[in-house]
Amino acid sequence: MSDPHLNSMMENLYWWGVPTLFRCPHQGPKGADIALVGVPHSTGNGTTERDQHLGPRALRNVSAVSRRMHGGFGLDPWTAARIVDVGDVPLPRANDNEACIADITEFFHTLDAAGARPVSVGGDHSVTGGIVQALGNGHLSKGEKICFLHLDAHTDVFTKVDHFLGAEKSAAHWGAYLADQGQVDPTHSMQIGLRGHARTLDWLQPSYDYGYNVVTMKDFRARGLADVVAQTRDMLAGRPVYITFDLDCLDPTIAPGVSNIEPGEKGFDIDEAVGLLHAVRGLNIIGGDVVCMMPTKDNPNQITALTAAAIMFEMIAMIAENTKSA
Repeated sequence: MSDPHLNSMMENLYWWGVPTLFRCPHQGPKGADIALVGVPHSTGNGTTERDQHLGPRALRNVSAVSRRMHGGFGLDPWTAARIVDVGDVPLPRANDNEACIADITEFFHTLDAAGARPVSVGGDHSVTGGIVQALGNGHLSKGEKICFLHLDAHTDVFTKVDHFLGAEKSAAHWGAYLADQGQVDPTHSMQIGLRGHARTLDWLQPSYDYGYNVVTMKDFRARGLADVVAQTRDMLAGRPVYITFDLDCLDPTIAPGVSNIEPGEKGFDIDEAVGLLHAVRGLNIIGGDVVCMMPTKDNPNQITALTAAAIMFEMIAMIAENTKSA
């Protein structure tokens, strides 16, 4: 289409055309600043809630709606950076969690070597372990350990059990084994939004033992957004930052289609979540992921998928802004 206004209109119709992530070209990572990735994996959760592997397809379906300008940044991320959709991680042994984590790591090694900062959609939260095994001490981090901005209702540092219903590098364990392997620095990582009625009263202790900076939802409500943002910037400044966003940190009213949902305490609203993401604006963000979407539990209007796309868009925009400023 030769008319740019008509072309822009068509690009935002999610039901039209080939559904790549945010209408970005589907190609390899060579020469790209940002690589968008689907990680359709759900055997690291270890429960019957395994439809998380359908998350990438659901987000691709609606993401054209979120191919927008960033009004707050005054930025067109799609021209500020070279952004491609590199497709989905191939997982031929999908029912074998440990094999999948190894395959995910191998895939992301290629992105790291190419210098393309990955922004991914899962998949259950075990995918973060596979991704960061590739990025920690790697090319993008310049040989340094990764520091997390981790928004979640759960710690995912469950060291008191050695597997989660058979999955060892599971959605419940990556926060521990990445630290044990030396790919992550917990003492300069933030875990924000932890909430719910835990199965054991000492459920936060492993995070404290590793040195993670923990902000429970109750802490967040008492302290307020500005104070938590200030702590986050202080902890992560000057370090390679990886954002991992579990959709269950959001209130179920705006993200009902997630696994391991926590309805007993109010989660973040969208403005709070975006405000926390913006705590790392301008910092060295080497990648990020959005995980734990359950499309089969979503509302008919696909509100969870749309919300996930909005969160992913914020990550893309912050990395694109850094690329433009470089």
